[in-house]
Amino acid sequence: MNFVPTALEGLFIVDSQAKSDERGKFSRLFCQGALKATQANLNIVQVNYSCTAKRGAIRGLHSQAVPATETKFVRCIEGEVFDVAVDLRASSSTFLHWHSEILSADSNNMMIIPDGFAHGFQALTDNVKMLYLHTEFYQPEYELGFRYDDPTMNIKWPLICSEISEKDRNHPLISKDFSGVSL
Repeated sequence: MNFVPTALEGLFIVDSQAKSDERGKFSRLFCQGALKATQANLNIVQVNYSCTAKRGAIRGLHSQAVPATETKFVRCIEGEVFDVAVDLRASSSTFLHWHSEILSADSNNMMIIPDGFAHGFQALTDNVKMLYLHTEFYQPEYELGFRYDDPTMNIKWPLICSEISEKDRNHPLISKDFSGVSL
């Protein structure tokens, strides 16, 4: 597993180099030992899966507040997505900056999204399947949501949004009073 840092501190892209032979491919999707070099003592407590049927659909942007902040390991296991992480950390020099990455089953990559970030993605193909590993249990009372089209973040989505949930569509815009997540 090759860990590639991004311009946002703590946000990594992981290349899980697949081994191929006449039978097909094999790759390691997760390895606690390999993560120790960049992610000290994280414990996975929940694994989630999503299937997004339609190209252009957006899920997100989602996060959890203190005391339920979480690191997410996000991987596309079928299809292709435009994956986005937004820095919400109050003390960060990259507060409200975002990073995007194309994640796909073919590229075999993963994004490690640290505590204090929001996450979302847009399906670039039909029938996208995503796998998420979380270091904290989902706790709805600490859930944070941000509009995918918030002008403060100004995310450059590659496609027109074809579908979004009612809940995600109705997240409030970031107010001038939003000072971020204190960890």
